[in-house]
Amino acid sequence: MHPALTVFTQDIALTGDIKTDMTTLLTQHGQSKTVGHHMRVAAEAKRLAQRWNAHGDDAEIEGWLHDISAIVPPDQRITLAEQLNLEILPEERAVLMIIHQKLSAVIAQVIFGIDNPAILSAMGCHTTLKQHATAFDKIVFIADKIKWDQAGDPPYLTELLAAMEQSLDHAVFCYVDYLWQRRDTLLVVHPWLADAHGELSEQLQ
Repeated sequence: MHPALTVFTQDIALTGDIKTDMTTLLTQHGQSKTVGHHMRVAAEAKRLAQRWNAHGDDAEIEGWLHDISAIVPPDQRITLAEQLNLEILPEERAVLMIIHQKLSAVIAQVIFGIDNPAILSAMGCHTTLKQHATAFDKIVFIADKIKWDQAGDPPYLTELLAAMEQSLDHAVFCYVDYLWQRRDTLLVVHPWLADAHGELSEQLQ
């Protein structure tokens, strides 16, 4: 294990069962609220994967771990990303939350032994999406937006579910465009989000 990550598992007995260990790790780091979010996203991701003929078990695993970097305090995330030699974009330095998607992918790989490229790819872009995203990337991306981590229903939910009746791409674009139309109110516009919006906009014309 990378030395920078050992501090997060110190004195914590992991069993090798992903869901159990996810729950233990988050709870021990004071992030029990994230456990519930993970469970809801995992169930939704599995349901959507089955709808669009993707691997449901893989989608469930991604859901269980997509925000696992919540174990890392926000003010330590950039330092950890540097120690792990991750690419850090200016927007990720400006808004510390965004780097969590990349950190989650590394934690899933190193601590939980996830080596499935599809799961790691989806985890690494579940907040911003990215250009040339796979169907699996899009499924778990949209599951996280349907079962968001805030109280109540998302303000875009009705439109997103209606768009889903057209296609997965329409549903994804509904959310991405929702952000794009409000980009002047965002703290930053992540370049991956901009790339995904441009690509989907062109494809769906």
